[in-house]
Amino acid sequence: MLLNSITWDVSPELFRIGDFAVRWYGLLFASAFFFGYLVFLKIFKKEGISVELLDRLTMYTAIGTIIGARLGHTLFYEPSYYLSNPIEILMIWRGGLASHGAAIGILIALYYYSKTVHRPYLWIMDRIVIVVALGGFFIRMGNLMNSEIYGVETNLPWGFIFVRAGETVPKHPTQIYEGLSYLALFFLLYALYWRNDGKPKQGYLFSVFLILLFTVRFLIEFIKEVQVDFEAGMTLNMGQWLSLPFILAGFVLLYRTYRKKGDGRQ
Repeated sequence: MLLNSITWDVSPELFRIGDFAVRWYGLLFASAFFFGYLVFLKIFKKEGISVELLDRLTMYTAIGTIIGARLGHTLFYEPSYYLSNPIEILMIWRGGLASHGAAIGILIALYYYSKTVHRPYLWIMDRIVIVVALGGFFIRMGNLMNSEIYGVETNLPWGFIFVRAGETVPKHPTQIYEGLSYLALFFLLYALYWRNDGKPKQGYLFSVFLILLFTVRFLIEFIKEVQVDFEAGMTLNMGQWLSLPFILAGFVLLYRTYRKKGDGRQ
């Protein structure tokens, strides 16, 4: 018998003890930082950099990710509501994190990090994007466990019926599409880093990341359900408009990277 669809009725909670609950999303979010730390530890050991700087980098990245993702959602998607209810901006546990906001938050946080450790900004970005791509995989799997950020109706055999979201027809599991794309990007960037013996052209990995990740995001948005009401009827939704500057920046950076004289290795 051929598969017509997949009924997805998974609880977002891993387990609960009284009022305390451990959710899949939180576990996967923490996993993104844990495994990212291990990857970065290997990179830092390769380059003879102290673990103390890695711990500081982890802190800056975590703060930039959380603050940026939350403010990104509140300002890009529901500004009128949150400006009227500013205290709810702090209620992260109620949901509402935007990946584009996280990207901006990381860019700003790591700019300040580069100043404190006296390392070139692009040197840091070329390495951080490796683990950010890996983190994107875990975050999208968290979205899957929450039955959120899925796609439009489909008749493909791998369509998911998200029961807990009140859906009765199969929808594109866009969380899986994105997650696997980010995982593939992680392996590509990691391979490029080691193929260049840990000394890629400055800005090269960062530019590849910007182009590929946000192109994937731009394309998948075509089959996603709208996240907020004002997106309905838009030719390009908010996620796509926010992706375009990152893609453009990636191409500009890639062009400048290969215009530099010499091999430009770090």
